[in-house]
Amino acid sequence: MGEVHLERRDGVAVLTIDSVEVKNGLTPEMGRQLAALCDEIDADATIGAAVVQGAGGTFCSGADRRRWQPGADQAEDTAYKESGAVYSAFMRVGSLQVPTIAAVRGAAVGAGINLMLATDMRIVATNARLMAGFLRIGLHPGGGFFTIAGRTAGREATAALGLFSEEIDGNRAQEIGLAWRAVPDADVESLAFELAARPGKDPELSRNAVRSFRTELGPPGIGWEAALHFERATQMWSQRRRNSS
Repeated sequence: MGEVHLERRDGVAVLTIDSVEVKNGLTPEMGRQLAALCDEIDADATIGAAVVQGAGGTFCSGADRRRWQPGADQAEDTAYKESGAVYSAFMRVGSLQVPTIAAVRGAAVGAGINLMLATDMRIVATNARLMAGFLRIGLHPGGGFFTIAGRTAGREATAALGLFSEEIDGNRAQEIGLAWRAVPDADVESLAFELAARPGKDPELSRNAVRSFRTELGPPGIGWEAALHFERATQMWSQRRRNSS
């Protein structure tokens, strides 16, 4: 049902979401594994940066729908904890003690766009497909989407993606500040690693710098953790409504 791999190279940790048969859809187990690997990265003082990418040319298509149970009550204890495992993984990536870059190829949809937004910076393929996608399938956004999108691309872009179900490509993502660079698909991961290798050369300095960066430029409004919990009740309502229709 998929795995997350960790590779250490030249002071850079590379986290790879690997569930190619479902375009790297995330399961609760993968969420827990991702969080555990983040703990490993933080504990390794030789790592000064991290890259998050997907296997097989796709970043992340969202939640692995094979784990969805039609008609299941998302407020039920097990279902609630399983979705929480995925959401907590985003926050764990966002709280890594090193600078982080998402290398986005193929698509980032739903939970995938949340994972992308959890990082400090994004390199995307010009032909990447980026969409929140929640309302398209009758669900309220989750994972603190409005907070983490708003801090990156602002109110207008967040409304377009989260309220009006706009889909954008990599070029548009760069134009609106959702990504630092849009480059040909074949160059995404190499450029992300090249950039990550710079802070990777001095892990102690990069860890201190990213702590200051996040403290000084944290998102406005309610915090991400509060936003995650604020959204959950309404998202579960939308899941229940969708299952009953």
